[in-house]
Amino acid sequence: MSFFANMTGNKALTAHSKGEFDKALELYAQAYDKGMDQPRLLRGYCVLLIRRRQFDKALEVLKKMEKLPGLQPKDRADIHVNYAIILWQKGHLDHAMEILEDEFRHLKNGTMYSIIGYLKIEQGDAQAALDFNREALEYDDSDPVFLDNMGQTYYRLLHDKEAARPYFDKAIALKPRAIDTNYFLALYDIDAGDMEKARERLKISAAGAFSPLNYVTPELIERTLAEIDKA
Repeated sequence: MSFFANMTGNKALTAHSKGEFDKALELYAQAYDKGMDQPRLLRGYCVLLIRRRQFDKALEVLKKMEKLPGLQPKDRADIHVNYAIILWQKGHLDHAMEILEDEFRHLKNGTMYSIIGYLKIEQGDAQAALDFNREALEYDDSDPVFLDNMGQTYYRLLHDKEAARPYFDKAIALKPRAIDTNYFLALYDIDAGDMEKARERLKISAAGAFSPLNYVTPELIERTLAEIDKA
């Protein structure tokens, strides 16, 4: 174990928790190169690499983490979840879902419900997404991610904007700066002709910390804002 490497890793984790992602990534990289070997630090580095779409490096970190002695069940679950996200981003969604659903049989928590619920939407099976996201809301009907997932299920897969709207409204009340929820509510504002409100929501969305688990991308927001300006 490298004491000084893990000290640097802890500084990276602190910056990460504060949203100082550039600083955190630089510190994580320094600590990793010097031998950082604590699971929670490697997990933090991997999560940030995935957020920055550096999937090959994230996979390398996961493999190092997997070889550490004394891993706890939660650590192994985190490895499987992050590996599945990388697989999905590399174009292997069905394989990713197999891994996640196998893990879900042993571990049912908010993280699993939120990720699987979103990827069910990505798979495109409306009934499967609806059933799973209903189960998630039975688990916790006040989780803004679960509510957003259900809203997206109705909006994107069932094309039922009226049914989707209450879920987005409940989600935004709980998490006012949610990237995806603000984007979808902006689309309702555009439909209603309230372009100023739509711009406001889109700017909130654009200021968020994007990850692969967001439907919305900065590019999509820019295109939508440009369409508003043309209108």
